[in-house]
Amino acid sequence: MDDAAAAPRRERPADVPGRGAGEGAGADGLRTPHPAARIEDALAEPVVAAVQDIGGYGGLVYLRSRDRRSLVLCVVAGVPRSLLKTWWRVPVGGALPMSESYRRSESMWLPDERAMMLRFPQFTAALPYSFGSAFHPVHVDGEPVGVLSVLRSAAREPMDERAVRAALRAAGRDMEERLTGFARRMPGREGADAVAYGIDYDDQPVGVKLPAPSLGAVSVGMVEWDLDGDRWSGDDDALSLLGVAREEFGGTMAEVEDRVSPDDLYELRAGRREAADTGQIRGRHFRVLEEAGDDGRIRYRPVELWGHVVRVEGIARLLVGALVDAAGGVTAAEAAERLPDGVFSLDQDGRIIYANRRCQELLGCDLDHMLGHYPWDVLPWLRDPAYEDRYRAAMLSQEPVSYLVHAPDGVWLGFVLYPGVHGLTGRVFLTSAPAGAEPGRSLAPPGPDTAATPELVGTARAGALYHVVQMASVLTEAVTVRDVCLAVAEQLLPAFGAQEIALYTIRDSRMHLLWESGYPEHFLDGFEGVPLTANLPGVHALTTRLPLFFESPEALVNAYPQLLLDTMSAWAFLPLIASGHPVGSCILGWNAPHRFTPEERTALTALGGLTAQAMERARLYDAESAVARGLQEGLLPHRLPAIDGLLSTGRYLPGTQGMAIGGDWYDVIRTGRGVALVIGDVEGHSVGAAAVMGQLRSAVHAFAASGRPPQEVITHTNRLLAELETDLFATCCYVELDPATGRALAVRAGHPPPLLRHPDGHTESLDLPGGVLLGVQPEAVYPVTALTLAPGSVLALYTDGLVETPGGDIETGIEVVRRRLARSRTDSVEELADRLVGTARRTEERPDDVALLLTAYDRRPDR
Repeated sequence: MDDAAAAPRRERPADVPGRGAGEGAGADGLRTPHPAARIEDALAEPVVAAVQDIGGYGGLVYLRSRDRRSLVLCVVAGVPRSLLKTWWRVPVGGALPMSESYRRSESMWLPDERAMMLRFPQFTAALPYSFGSAFHPVHVDGEPVGVLSVLRSAAREPMDERAVRAALRAAGRDMEERLTGFARRMPGREGADAVAYGIDYDDQPVGVKLPAPSLGAVSVGMVEWDLDGDRWSGDDDALSLLGVAREEFGGTMAEVEDRVSPDDLYELRAGRREAADTGQIRGRHFRVLEEAGDDGRIRYRPVELWGHVVRVEGIARLLVGALVDAAGGVTAAEAAERLPDGVFSLDQDGRIIYANRRCQELLGCDLDHMLGHYPWDVLPWLRDPAYEDRYRAAMLSQEPVSYLVHAPDGVWLGFVLYPGVHGLTGRVFLTSAPAGAEPGRSLAPPGPDTAATPELVGTARAGALYHVVQMASVLTEAVTVRDVCLAVAEQLLPAFGAQEIALYTIRDSRMHLLWESGYPEHFLDGFEGVPLTANLPGVHALTTRLPLFFESPEALVNAYPQLLLDTMSAWAFLPLIASGHPVGSCILGWNAPHRFTPEERTALTALGGLTAQAMERARLYDAESAVARGLQEGLLPHRLPAIDGLLSTGRYLPGTQGMAIGGDWYDVIRTGRGVALVIGDVEGHSVGAAAVMGQLRSAVHAFAASGRPPQEVITHTNRLLAELETDLFATCCYVELDPATGRALAVRAGHPPPLLRHPDGHTESLDLPGGVLLGVQPEAVYPVTALTLAPGSVLALYTDGLVETPGGDIETGIEVVRRRLARSRTDSVEELADRLVGTARRTEERPDDVALLLTAYDRRPDR
């Protein structure tokens, strides 16, 4: 096709997954069975409690998405939402701690960045900061529906893991109880069996404040001042600030002046004149007496008077206003103004909420232009993502961070950031150039060409760069084309909130679909094999090598009037270019209109390049792997010989890692005394291992067919492998069976023991004495064991790939296969072989290849 974006005429189903899917969805996209019952209400208190119990600074709750492919951040406490935007939506199958905790339904405690690096190197590459984290699955009615995470400063005193897990369990139980109640109250869910059905989320995260430390309440009192009669009245708070009791206060201005510091009487009286002249008082400061302390000394408290003049009947001029306790904010601001260094404050989201005058001078920007903005947005010379990264480092580690910046006027400024859960305080000061700095170097703001095309050329923000870092890390582990497609789909859809993806490649100057996800069935069939001359946006993106972004259906229709649209509302068409050569196109679709920021466009374009490079590498790998698999398949027997009295069948499964080929083989060979049943395994997974396997299989076949006894067959094969000098070793199990009598001789060279099922169903692992691996000791001797098979017996020879699992021991794996053989029917060796390798076949991650040779001895005495 070209693109996934072309489709039959737009018909949006009544219940399209998205913000408002499901019965009872409100305008905000959340299921709201009752105006007061929102899903975040069930999560906020438990996550705050978990943060406090663990001594953390932030808490997150992820819930599964409605399509169950992603985990979506629902509640975030103590950490800015913007700081985590890269992680608002993560793939369920990703190599991320929250994803693994959800998939395995396991808690985990990662106390510092070292523990995170060892277990989740990809996550650390994308979020390289020092902090501890704990994760706990959230269940409803026994079903996992999300994950709770608590962030903790790695520099704090270490916490006992048992205490962490106990706090997580308590919060998890609280969440489960609250979510269960929430789900049962949903319309149409009363009495339903599947309680957890309605627990999902596809909206933006909800921010929850952690309790702020008590700084003392600010006292404010209401006052009325008769400017002509010099009468004063106030409420209880105002009189308390003046330090007088109501029953003792006569309401005269003289009494008020008695409570004011003599040094500030002019300020109070000047306020009266200001009110008479302008009709208002704006922040007049003076000090009032407080009760004497224990030492008997007089104390004063700073207050501030605000008000405006109104005219009421009987009073010519009445000032109505407020008397404010100024011991906190105003006084602190005045103190900051006297400092020789610049001081600024950022709110939790990183926006400027205060900067003293010295800070404004050093930064060359007044407060009005900075207030409410990110520093890197209003100061061009701070737009390097490295500076935003320092803010992220401070907020996520909760430790002070310092750095130097070269300002446009040539001076060097030092910055120190002091983080807290409710924001950040910064200090900026003049400093000398660091050692090795280039003299006279100046960092100028972007030029006019850059500013003229903000939508096409934008400075990538740190958050957007992490998408690129994360994708690069994931693609390093993608080997095959399928691996690349799966990795791209799992990363791009959650990271950018898209619902559809299609990946196309070029073959014979036409576009062919490699991978799709989220599209209606057969929707893309009509676009398979379209030529590169087709008037389609995906084709144009590739041929022009420029990404195309459409933020609404109208924008796409205006550009391509003949294009029929699907149910999506925004699209991105990314060219896949590798080393200057066109590889294909990537098409993303959003189910709602979507604005592509400059940062997002930059990140998506970079990700298209990474995808193309990985795709090209994987295509070469797949081609080489196909040749290698062809070599291996040519070396394995295509058909086993028919032996009277025996029914034999073999199975081979390649590994799923590396070249997906190995050195496992099996064979059935006629000998002068009966038939030889052979299985072997050459170490390694490479073309070299397959070639050595072919040589060994040929040697065993030749020695066996020549009539040599079992011991000599293995001895000569061992000597041959040693002489090949391949640095590869092999294992082998060789059983020579006389079908007429059931007698057998067995030799084992470092190979797993055979399994024998007796006619009555009893199954045992044959403990055969064995010798060393083939190729280790040229003169090694291999003992022979005599066996007798009763009619109706089944003999299973296998390689270790069938019985070994990551993290498990081989004895346990052998026992599992033994029990399966004992419980299975034996009337069909084909069905029995499929059953024995069934688990391995269904396993997506097989580190080793698997070989099985199954032989049923059905010789009857009367035959």
